[in-house]
Amino acid sequence: MERDNENNDINDPMDNGSDGISESLESDLKLKPAEKILEPKMYRIIMHNDHYTTMDFVIEVIMKVFHKPAAEATKIMLDIHKKGFGVCGVYTYDIAVTKISEVHKMAKKRQFPLKCSYEEA
Repeated sequence: MERDNENNDINDPMDNGSDGISESLESDLKLKPAEKILEPKMYRIIMHNDHYTTMDFVIEVIMKVFHKPAAEATKIMLDIHKKGFGVCGVYTYDIAVTKISEVHKMAKKRQFPLKCSYEEA
């Protein structure tokens, strides 16, 4: 029994013939030019000197909040004491604000007036 080839109007998914579909797909898929990705702005966290906060507490805060080793925390504390301020680190905006908030919470809990601020680096 022979098959009648008159009903071959249905598209065969295995048919790789050049029916214009692949050409139409190529024209539909236009690549956008690569967008330039900007680096986030960075902010310098500054801790300010006061006459009430102990040096030991400042070192403790720097070690806990900014994850600095004891020697570096001591150096930053001495900068704060001698110059009136010290740079604790440079971070993106969200991280900087969070770290400043942590410092202020620790200081408030221990009843110290320690202040931190940030500026664009």
